[in-house]
Amino acid sequence: MRLAIWSVTRNGGALAREIAEELPSIYDVDVYTLKKFDIEKTIAMDNFTEELEKKFIEYNGHIFIMATGIVVRKIAKLIKSKDVDPSVLVIDEKKTFVISLLSGHLGGANELAQDIGEYCGIVPIITTSSDINGKIAVDTMAMKLKSRLEDLEQAKKVTALIVDGKSVELKIPKNINDENPQGVVVLSNKKNIEFVQIYPQNLIVGIGCKRGTSRDTIIEAMEEVFNKHNLTTKSIKIFASVDVKSDEVGLLQMADFYKKDIEFIERKEIKKVEGMFEGSDFVRKTIGVSCVSEPCAYILSDKKGKFIEQKFIYNGVTVSIYENCTGYKEEK
Repeated sequence: MRLAIWSVTRNGGALAREIAEELPSIYDVDVYTLKKFDIEKTIAMDNFTEELEKKFIEYNGHIFIMATGIVVRKIAKLIKSKDVDPSVLVIDEKKTFVISLLSGHLGGANELAQDIGEYCGIVPIITTSSDINGKIAVDTMAMKLKSRLEDLEQAKKVTALIVDGKSVELKIPKNINDENPQGVVVLSNKKNIEFVQIYPQNLIVGIGCKRGTSRDTIIEAMEEVFNKHNLTTKSIKIFASVDVKSDEVGLLQMADFYKKDIEFIERKEIKKVEGMFEGSDFVRKTIGVSCVSEPCAYILSDKKGKFIEQKFIYNGVTVSIYENCTGYKEEK
């Protein structure tokens, strides 16, 4: 998790550097201080407001060593919605309290406040109703499961039921076998039942294509194969292809369309596993390996799941879909 710690006073700058040193290595921390204080091991800035506006979206979280009122005014025009905003926390200069101010659940501010409390000896202040009542919110579930929410408004409604002590069930099918349902039957005498879907990010998609294949053709192939298996592209974790395709415009534009990363696998890595899959002599003569989509998907997988689609071919595009077994859990 990439963090920025901000201060505008000499004492605040010294505290910011201290906190950065106390946090564990899972946090990649930059400390911003005013240039006039000349504080070592920090990023010096001339203007706090201008620097914050430039850097706000570059970090997963921001920690401010200053008054809460200042922070609220400075971030007001920078925030968009809870599913994209970074976490925002505030710490007083006496190092007494750390306040989870924004994106407590999806942004991870509540968890970060608790970590800072543990590692830095500061009292965490968390005000979200679900947390202070010892209950879990739906958006927190999505974050913990490394998944994506279908509807934030529905998530709020279901969370409200949880906070109110109403009966809410969580059903998580085991993706490695045939228990991943395509339908759900709810037996209830309630007139209105609130529900929300959470999408696990557990599909690895390997793609191969002819040189010059357009973005639209690749997207058409994607939609065809995902519809074939009744899958949602919202559960894609990452795309994969061979290194010689790293400049393939259609592939890059397709990944951008789905707002997912694409990793290009070196051919020497593909050669280690290509024997597991059916290959083509023509492909080997052309790029040096006999197959692309299957080994690329497999290499980026957890090796514990299964292929939902081995090799789907559409207008010069080959798509392979691997379903991770561990899609619900990942390391920090």
